[in-house]
Amino acid sequence: MEENRTKRNQLLAGHVIKNLKNRNIEGYYAKDKEEALKIALELIPEGSTVGWGGSASISEIGLKQAVCEGNYEVINRDVCKTPEEKRAAELKCFDSDYFLASANAVTRDGVLVNIDKFANRIAAIAYGPRNVILVIGMNKIVRNVEDAAKRARDEASTINAARLDTETPCRNTGMCYDCKGAKSLCCQILVTRSSAVDGRMKVILVNDALGF
Repeated sequence: MEENRTKRNQLLAGHVIKNLKNRNIEGYYAKDKEEALKIALELIPEGSTVGWGGSASISEIGLKQAVCEGNYEVINRDVCKTPEEKRAAELKCFDSDYFLASANAVTRDGVLVNIDKFANRIAAIAYGPRNVILVIGMNKIVRNVEDAAKRARDEASTINAARLDTETPCRNTGMCYDCKGAKSLCCQILVTRSSAVDGRMKVILVNDALGF
């Protein structure tokens, strides 16, 4: 069973990577988390300034820990003690050499969809950092943009609501209610259909279920 899933994932990843290339986005396929970490570190030269947005996927492959322990200038928002410190770190990420994140969904034809509350993560994906590396599990590949937006709201946001214990309806039901206002986790949606800058965006598709 697992062998068949792996073969299917490799074939599907090849199709998505081809479509990413047509959108001026570099694509890579990793057979497991260890290979994904290896690819990511090979893409980041030592001495680079590295920051990240909220992402379970980059933690799950060990990428945050690796850059913190490596020879990099790390902008670590996770150690900030006050909202002011965190904001300063997030703003500093806009001038970083490499920004690490994931995507809430990617379509078969290479469109990336992300959803955010405060938008620091999706803002940096769209503009600012010289390079963006997105680590994406094969569980996040969907048929089209409509399915991608649905996955982002019905799965990623509802899980985040439970994780963060937010005062939103989805925390209690596990279903998106299209809520609005300051408490909503779904304030901003970014659809990345192509990259205007050669070599800036790099996607690592991983033969594993990562993030949410």
